[in-house]
Amino acid sequence: MAERGRESGRRRAPKRGAAARGGARRRPAARKGEAFAFAAASLACLALALGVAAACGLLREPAAPAAALPEAPQATSASPAEPGAAAPAAPAALPAAEPPARTVPLKSLPAASAPPKPPQARPASRRSTSYREPRRPPPPRPRKTLIFVIDDAGHNLRDLKPFLELPFPLTVAVLPRLARSAEAAAAVRAAGKELILHQPMAALGGEDPGPGALYPEEGPEEAARVVEENLAGLPGARGMNNHMGSAVTTEPRIMEAVAAIAKRRGIYYLDSLTVSGTASREAAHREGIRYWERDVFLDNAPDRASILRAVEEGKKRADSGRPAVMIGHVWSAELAKTLMELYPQLIDEGYSLSTISRYMLSESSEDADSRD
Repeated sequence: MAERGRESGRRRAPKRGAAARGGARRRPAARKGEAFAFAAASLACLALALGVAAACGLLREPAAPAAALPEAPQATSASPAEPGAAAPAAPAALPAAEPPARTVPLKSLPAASAPPKPPQARPASRRSTSYREPRRPPPPRPRKTLIFVIDDAGHNLRDLKPFLELPFPLTVAVLPRLARSAEAAAAVRAAGKELILHQPMAALGGEDPGPGALYPEEGPEEAARVVEENLAGLPGARGMNNHMGSAVTTEPRIMEAVAAIAKRRGIYYLDSLTVSGTASREAAHREGIRYWERDVFLDNAPDRASILRAVEEGKKRADSGRPAVMIGHVWSAELAKTLMELYPQLIDEGYSLSTISRYMLSESSEDADSRD
């Protein structure tokens, strides 16, 4: 039995050796395959890393070559080499300096998306500081101005009312010291019309001019006192004109006193020209007040046809560029109605309706503008 066991052991021993030799032959092949697979995986990872780095821009730029080191200084006097002597050994090379690490510039990093900038307003253009002479406006076209003055108010309000209802500027001359003088003056101001004193003056024919009148035999002091009292009874008066007056307006002493009162009050004087050769113009010029003259009487004949002819005469004067002052009377039955009917036509024809004070104000404004 023991011998059979040893024989079986001998027979099995070669088999183990063969198996061992076959396993030994297979082990190097397996190791080569594992190494190849590992190398391939490493290369794939490296390629992936390089691709990601290149996409993100994180690769460093190649370093600039290091500056060459200076050569070792040679001896100024070298002894001749002895025959058979070995050549001097070359100096050992210094280790190359490691290039400094380069930092990745910020501009190479992907910038975060910035919010859109709001639109900016365009800067205002700078004006030239050089002086430019201002452009002169064209000369104004002649104004066609009509001024209507209604005399003899103060007797009653019935005759006055139609004139106060006219839809255009109007001047109303109120007689002083009558029973309805104060009421008439208040009604004129309330209606937005211009109020002036209708100063009574003696006439050559001996007619009664009414209360508060001036007479040629009076002295300048008495004339000034009467005019002052009459103006005090009509507050808000912007000027004055004469009622009758053919016997007084030719007296320089009295008219100078009247002009002095107008200057002190800051009002104008309108000469109704009831007679030729008056002293009013010279007195007004000496006192330096604004002086006006009547151009047309509207109702010397109170019928409609006569009024229309008088208006046409005033329009001819206005066409020349000078304001036409036309005087009518409050007792004229057809005058207010005729003016109301003419008003739209006058506007369509280019006429401007005004008052004396308003015209003077616009004239002063134009003079100031021309001086500027």
